[in-house]
Amino acid sequence: MSSCFQTLSDYGLRSLGYGERLLPKSDITLCEQFVLIGSGMIWNIYFAILALLLGFFFATVLALGKNSNLPLFSAPCRLFIFIFRGSPLFIQFFFAYDLFVLLPRLGFDIDLGFLVVTVETRWLTKAWLGALIVLFFNTSAYAGEIFYGALRAVPSQDLESADAFGFTGIKKFRRIIWPTMLRLAWPSYTNEAIFMFHATTLVFFTGFPAWQQKGDAIYYASYFADKTFNPFVPYPIVGFYFILLTLLIIVLFGLINRRLNKHLPTNERKRLRLNKYNLIR
Repeated sequence: MSSCFQTLSDYGLRSLGYGERLLPKSDITLCEQFVLIGSGMIWNIYFAILALLLGFFFATVLALGKNSNLPLFSAPCRLFIFIFRGSPLFIQFFFAYDLFVLLPRLGFDIDLGFLVVTVETRWLTKAWLGALIVLFFNTSAYAGEIFYGALRAVPSQDLESADAFGFTGIKKFRRIIWPTMLRLAWPSYTNEAIFMFHATTLVFFTGFPAWQQKGDAIYYASYFADKTFNPFVPYPIVGFYFILLTLLIIVLFGLINRRLNKHLPTNERKRLRLNKYNLIR
């Protein structure tokens, strides 16, 4: 047990660049595999949380834009959603990497007249930023379509009640439309959150390299599979971690769902149900 605690101390934050630099090469223990793969999960959580957090707000903008009667707003939003929902995520990773490689390594200057701002582009080819951007765009497109469908499904009675109380513009959207949209969209959005968390495993197989060998869970699982010639230990460990975190997502999103529906009578509250077809997307 003491040796396992020592392994945790040595490799617990290895994926962030802290602790032992050299990976175990012989006599690899089960504890070492659990600790290092768990360390790699930090990056998977990083990708998922930031992509979902940023994508949530962008998806709201996309839904509102697609629902707009003005082609100037609706056309770009419809095109964005169509492209990122219509193409495989794996292809999006490779296309984005090739595009980022073509950009100047040292960045480019933007002359503002009174100030010249240098925009660095060298980090775009690294997984921690480039892959995150792809995941952000992808989840924004899917969530935007989910929110758009919920936006169209907002009961007309709610809108009429808002008009009767004198709610207009931003106040009407903030107090009536947006909460109702979230309540209707939340079960489907929960499935999207689970999918996006699972999709972070694709980062390892794309062209985006891990920066200074700071890899994700699949990075370490692949390493152990190569060293031990036994993939039936490290990859199930990855699956175990993902199942635990999926359960955590279900619990957290279930609490938010309960919060969104707290004003409804108990018998009218929609329980959070996961669509199995969305989970295998």
